[in-house]
Amino acid sequence: MMKYFTLILWCSAILFSCQRQPNKIPTHAITASAPFGEVTVEVPDFGQSKRYLITDFGALPNDQKATTKAIMEAIEVAHNQGGGRVVIPKGEWLTGKIHLKSNINLHLEQGAVLLFSDNPQDYLPAVHTSWEGLECYNYSPLIYAYQCKNIAITGQGELKAKMDTWRGWFDRPPGHMNSLKELYHMAAKNIPVEERQMVNHSANLRPHFIQFNRSENILLKGVTITNSPFWVIHPYLSKNVYIQQVKVFAHGHNNDGVDPEMSQNIIIENSIFDQGDDAIAVKSGRNQDAWRLATPSKNIVIKNCKIINGHQLMAIGSELSGGIENIYMSECQVAKGAKLNHLLFIKTNHRRGGTVSNIYMDRITSGKIAEGILGIDTDVLYQWRDLVPTYQKKLTTIKEVYLSDIHAENVAFISKISGQEQCPVKNIVLKQVTADSIRNQPIMNQNVLGFNYQ
Repeated sequence: MMKYFTLILWCSAILFSCQRQPNKIPTHAITASAPFGEVTVEVPDFGQSKRYLITDFGALPNDQKATTKAIMEAIEVAHNQGGGRVVIPKGEWLTGKIHLKSNINLHLEQGAVLLFSDNPQDYLPAVHTSWEGLECYNYSPLIYAYQCKNIAITGQGELKAKMDTWRGWFDRPPGHMNSLKELYHMAAKNIPVEERQMVNHSANLRPHFIQFNRSENILLKGVTITNSPFWVIHPYLSKNVYIQQVKVFAHGHNNDGVDPEMSQNIIIENSIFDQGDDAIAVKSGRNQDAWRLATPSKNIVIKNCKIINGHQLMAIGSELSGGIENIYMSECQVAKGAKLNHLLFIKTNHRRGGTVSNIYMDRITSGKIAEGILGIDTDVLYQWRDLVPTYQKKLTTIKEVYLSDIHAENVAFISKISGQEQCPVKNIVLKQVTADSIRNQPIMNQNVLGFNYQ
């Protein structure tokens, strides 16, 4: 009898434990076709999830401290109860950093504005992040997800960054450059990331707006993002990312729209980008850090997007040391009057290494372009050329680049490729790539094997 009684107690304990387990947020698959095969991403579905209104947790208009605390508590409670929607209602809400957790949807109702502080102290303590391809501990991104699963930022509201302080950091004074040089040397020598503490009185390494760091099953849909201290949307070492119907307006320094870095299985569609740097910049880490992490960016599809302004429609690099493959951009439009340098620009240098392959772009229209449709430059070092030494020389393999059905009104050139004699660029195909007028020679290539211009 005692044996049976013990068994009943044991089964009851298991049942009670199971009842207390968090409810799993369901996911569904979204698929996009590409020349290299279908790309499928798993994204969370919060349609039936419980709502956690931040005003129920003490959020108050014009009270940053109360609202920041309320958002944090709502996220914590929702996470502990198995997940749900943390809802930002109509109105302007001042806040500091927001750290997401697994199974959380940050949802902004129509008319809601989350206005993020520009006080650097509001983004401490420092978190595990990166800066231009090098890992470090720095100010928290304004919205940060670290090792999360099933997360979303949705709604018709606005995420907006106050810029007074960050704008003052756009210049690169000596203290900032000295810190960047220190970070470069630490990464090259494989100093542990925990020791790369980059918050000090003069480093001024601006935080990302949104960083999904080592996370998966990510949905970003509907929101407007205005202003940013640094890169706007940064999937980093993440997978299964779906970005849809997002509007970006950010004209500060380094304000790329989306920077997928060492990330895989990504679909970006039906979005509008108006920013001061590249619209889409696919990256995969810099030098020794990327060789250590050994995670390429791959299986990325960008479709039906409109670009108002930017340096490039799509850039590959220059942080590409982990490799980049299987990238497809299609049916995108560059607005007439946009300030744009290239439609596709692949950039690297002799310190990067890595392989770039299977890059596709088709059905693109554009007005006047300052440079050209395709640019590939293997000697892009910017200010780093003379600031820091080359610890290890590794050339980048660039091959299998396909452009078709692309038209621009006015360009300096159709293709300008500067390959390296020791490592020529290989297999470039341009089919029905045209411009109404060309200001210089249409083709200006060197060190290319297998260039096909139809």
